[in-house]
Amino acid sequence: MNYLNIKTTLPGPRSKEILNEKNSVARAFGTFVPAIIDYARGAQVWDLDGNQFIDLAGGVGSLNVGHSHPKVVDVIQKQADKFTHTDFTVIPYQSYFKLAERLCSKMPGVEEKKACFFNSGTEAVENAIKIARKATGRRSVICFKGAFHGRTMLSLSLTSKIKPYKEGMGPFFNDIYRVPYPYVYRWEDRVCSEEVSNRAIKMLKELFVKQVDPNDVAALIIEPIQGEAGFINPPMPYLHQVQEVCNEYGIVFIVDEVQTGYGRTGCFLASEYYGIEPDLITLGKSIAAGLPLSAIIGKERIMDSAGDGAVGGTFVGNPIACTAALAVLDIYEEENLGERANKIGEKIDQWLHQLKNKSHLIGDIRGVGAMKAFELVRDHETREPADEETYEIIQRCLHKGVILFKAGLYNNVIRFLVPLVITDDQLEEALDVIEECVIEVTHQYERQTVAHG
Repeated sequence: MNYLNIKTTLPGPRSKEILNEKNSVARAFGTFVPAIIDYARGAQVWDLDGNQFIDLAGGVGSLNVGHSHPKVVDVIQKQADKFTHTDFTVIPYQSYFKLAERLCSKMPGVEEKKACFFNSGTEAVENAIKIARKATGRRSVICFKGAFHGRTMLSLSLTSKIKPYKEGMGPFFNDIYRVPYPYVYRWEDRVCSEEVSNRAIKMLKELFVKQVDPNDVAALIIEPIQGEAGFINPPMPYLHQVQEVCNEYGIVFIVDEVQTGYGRTGCFLASEYYGIEPDLITLGKSIAAGLPLSAIIGKERIMDSAGDGAVGGTFVGNPIACTAALAVLDIYEEENLGERANKIGEKIDQWLHQLKNKSHLIGDIRGVGAMKAFELVRDHETREPADEETYEIIQRCLHKGVILFKAGLYNNVIRFLVPLVITDDQLEEALDVIEECVIEVTHQYERQTVAHG
């Protein structure tokens, strides 16, 4: 069976009519796929013109259980029929309590945990910083080069990439200190991963000598695998070493699992994969199959330090979203999505290493579980980013029906955010298209290089 079927040029006539209309949507919300969605199931999307796509972007990682999973749709409909909203602090509801209990039970470590809910990943990040400041009485925060933590002002201050996120948006929050993340492929003098880890830790410790008193630092926030930066997974000892530094100085260790959580790495959390016990964990994206919900789960003694009314919001932990999130946990367990993520990752990894032999544009292959990516470069020695070639590959794939998403500080990384419910046949068909497009663009680049001497 073919899962891809592009019947028209993109956009098709029905989509084009809507896209070409003068509309009231702000230009800040640029769109990627030049088509209007009609419906979607699992890892497939159909547009208004009947074009059929395989979605490897998964709502930017929000759809680990796929589009419109029937169990999620069913509970949403039933909950909406009962009540849609109260604000938990006005009239509480059972799904909030149940979700908090289930998520706390899945967190690593032995200390008692508590949870609270918000609307988006950036809200979870901002409130985690607020809780850390209340818990410690300190104000400074440490973050990392390459980080992405959201787009509201405090989260944006923690985020690293300038374009398109930070350009013209300042001034940003002060008392924020940024240190290098152990990006092995682009470490300056190309030493082994263990040495990269050691040097990165040394730079973290030097921060306390050169820039900020550790006794003024409330929190350190880190992605266990950097997402927007291009799926940068650190050397195995690194996160342990970071946690040791935090423990030594009483700094709240916040791990941002908004993109890595819910089985993406093969474990429910990347923290499990790396064997760490964060003080606070932020969750979002796949938590409720695309409904607006995020969470902070953390050690009870820290979570309760914020005090009554210190965090919250009108819509946070909405009852429909909480009910959907409980269904997502059921699906994760019933369909063994962690195990499925590892199988998907193995298939992608094997395919990528074979493709690397056919295309010199592929410089690095990395990732954990289904959280895989490959970085494209024009030269393996200089590692010059192949950003234009990356864009061209993604566009060619899109017009053949495969939806991919880029990443990387230099826009030269293709990342896989595959719905974990994708079938083997769907994945293989999509990978065949990507391979075809990578090879086409590789040959095009080779011809251009020869033509320009």
